[in-house]
Amino acid sequence: MLLTSIDPFVQEFERQFDRAVRQFSGLADGNLMPMDGIRRADDVVLRFDLPGIDPGSIEVTVDRGVLSVTARREEEFGEDERVFVRERAMGSFTRRVYLSEHLDADGIEAAYNNGVLAVRIPVLEQARPRKVAVQQGDALKAIKS
Repeated sequence: MLLTSIDPFVQEFERQFDRAVRQFSGLADGNLMPMDGIRRADDVVLRFDLPGIDPGSIEVTVDRGVLSVTARREEEFGEDERVFVRERAMGSFTRRVYLSEHLDADGIEAAYNNGVLAVRIPVLEQARPRKVAVQQGDALKAIKS
């Protein structure tokens, strides 16, 4: 039996360390799509922040258990405009997520609304939580045999 304890101080340290690494490696400047993942009984939902992205530039693909999300943000400046501050990242963005074998890659659905891409991945039937009936009486003899 494997037991682990969760220390909130260690978790906070790891979160801050990860954030610092992303900042120094250039990933915090917009080259990484922030993502939330939610596990429910029948599916997994991934939400990617993609503000200012043209929905037509978004591609969601699955290949050999890897979900890839690619999007593109283009320059929005006219000929007579001169940029004096540039903080928004432009270009192509990609995020890859490795899918568990318990997820149905053929049933994936995606929708984009208000700058958020939501990807729904169904959980395969055999991986869904289920209630096991507890038998009484003579059934115990059958289990022991």
